[in-house]
Amino acid sequence: MKKLIPLIFIVLLFKQAAAQDFEFGKYDAADLDMKRYDEDTSAHAVVLREFGKAWVSSNDNIPLIFEYHVKIKILGSKGFDHGNVTIDLYQGDNNNFETIRDIEGITYYKDENGLVQHAELDPKKIYRENVDKHLQRVKFALPNLRDGCVIEYKYTTESPYHFNFHTWEFQSDIPKVYSEYEAHIPAIYNYNVSLRGALKLSVNKPELEKECFSYYGVKCDCSKLTYAIKDIPAFIEEDYMTSPVNFVSAIYFELKEFTNQQGVKEKITKDWSDIDHELKTNYDFGDQLKRKDLFKQRIIPVIGTLTDSLEKAKAVYSYVQNWFKWNKQYSKYSENIKDAIESHTGDAGDINLSLIAALSAVGINTEAVILSTRDNGSINMLYPVISNFNYVVAKVNIGNKSYLLDATDPLLSFGMLPLRCINDQGRVMSLNKPSYWIDMVAAQKRNVTATLDLTLQDNGKIKGTITTYSFGYAAYEKRREIKKFNTVDEYVENLDEKLTKLKILKSKISNLDSLDQPITETYEVEIDAYNNLNHESLTFNPAFWEHYTQNPFKLTERTYPVDLGSASDYKMVVTLHYPANFQISNQPTAVNLALPNKGGKFLTQIDSEPGVLTYAQVEQFSRAIYSSEEYPYIKELYNKMIQTQKADVVFKKTN
Repeated sequence: MKKLIPLIFIVLLFKQAAAQDFEFGKYDAADLDMKRYDEDTSAHAVVLREFGKAWVSSNDNIPLIFEYHVKIKILGSKGFDHGNVTIDLYQGDNNNFETIRDIEGITYYKDENGLVQHAELDPKKIYRENVDKHLQRVKFALPNLRDGCVIEYKYTTESPYHFNFHTWEFQSDIPKVYSEYEAHIPAIYNYNVSLRGALKLSVNKPELEKECFSYYGVKCDCSKLTYAIKDIPAFIEEDYMTSPVNFVSAIYFELKEFTNQQGVKEKITKDWSDIDHELKTNYDFGDQLKRKDLFKQRIIPVIGTLTDSLEKAKAVYSYVQNWFKWNKQYSKYSENIKDAIESHTGDAGDINLSLIAALSAVGINTEAVILSTRDNGSINMLYPVISNFNYVVAKVNIGNKSYLLDATDPLLSFGMLPLRCINDQGRVMSLNKPSYWIDMVAAQKRNVTATLDLTLQDNGKIKGTITTYSFGYAAYEKRREIKKFNTVDEYVENLDEKLTKLKILKSKISNLDSLDQPITETYEVEIDAYNNLNHESLTFNPAFWEHYTQNPFKLTERTYPVDLGSASDYKMVVTLHYPANFQISNQPTAVNLALPNKGGKFLTQIDSEPGVLTYAQVEQFSRAIYSSEEYPYIKELYNKMIQTQKADVVFKKTN
């Protein structure tokens, strides 16, 4: 969730308030005596108070100064990690880099006699690590950590980068009693300000600071913006979500324009027409899209005598998929696709810009789509910022139908994107028309059908055949799983080892390399079910194959959507043939559960006749995304599925 907050530099004159920072080095006895945090009794640590302040200095290089101060209660040993502090500093080019100073830390605790003691951070135990040429990491650990202690630390950073005024995250993985942030922004800067996340501000206070900033000898006013939230719950990540940055409650600033030393306003946040022109004329993007000549001779033998546009596109796509080896790096640019072609390797930009050029070389109408991957966060569609996009794919237009393609993975079928690309919207960039938005949605479902034909033998073992058909994303995921092994036999051997009481006697896997076909797995199996049939009764769980053991949804309340990536269907039919001297004495009741608004369903049905039991199960999620309001229903559906799949059929001997 993202809410826009208007930033007004000419505001009514308020009486200037004092900074709301709290005194460093002072403890509260009640904090040391605290045994638990009543708002979240599961918390191993809680932020008692947090304060941040950012402003632009009038010094010669006009640095962005940021002060941070926090006090944390450690409620148990699992909270000790919050006493290990890491601060990242960006190191840019041209001798532009961020710095840190004034690091202080202290730990308050009670000794064995109940007396309050304190231990201060030793400056010699502050360590710096150069992660790479652009990142320096500063680390320190608060001393004498123990159950019940209170830690406090603060520091100041300086940065030459003003484009993103310092972000403030209200939420973290532990709860906070109170968090406050002050932003002091000179009138020469105009930022777009947005609040992300589900929480509402407790304080949102604009004030005017007269002549607070000097710019080349000219004084100007500032906006003092105070934001605060109290009683902040911890943000807990759970399965089936996109990047946490989309949902953690935080304040973001994005520079829209600034006034230069000549008094002229320079626009930073651009219109899409500006972005279009920038990309079309960019050597690493637009110029690479035009390099059809690199592929004309290479593609001739690939398409051969093909005349159908779709078949041509599929042939070119397959060629590019298998020509390149992806280096696992994301990018929307390519420094030179010729170099990537010759080396047979490249990042996503190298490979997919090459794909677009190759398709264009055979006359296929193809455009580029820039996007933000799921782990990179959603795009702010109101304010175009090219740096927010980190990936590019191809959009092929044939007749009245379009196909989105990513050639980084040779296991992706034509028209299928990896789930990392299924994230909100992408921007279609064309060399001959204005750009436009497109929904990044999965073109296929995750679809599995399983049939189990089993027979209970006189010796108590169950023998039979298990066949699964995987379609769409299920087929893609299965192919990836199998290809991790050197051979198919190694995959089957590994599967056999993981299946307790079940032995694979014979196997066959079809269509492994036929990406447009479902992948079929057929296994002849023997199950060590019973030691013999000399029992008055036997129990059998018909949902033993690929059943749920735990609910992936455990939160009491989830404030962000459930994003499955794609819709899904799972169908299973189990047929069990059993001896004539047994009959069914008890069987589970059929289940028919549905999510609201036709969001999905879970069905089971059991039919029987003498000597034959048939169990059918359907699990369907008809949408890829479910709102936070629908979360309780999905969570309960999984609870019901797990409960249902534990139910046994009981057979009773008749003679």
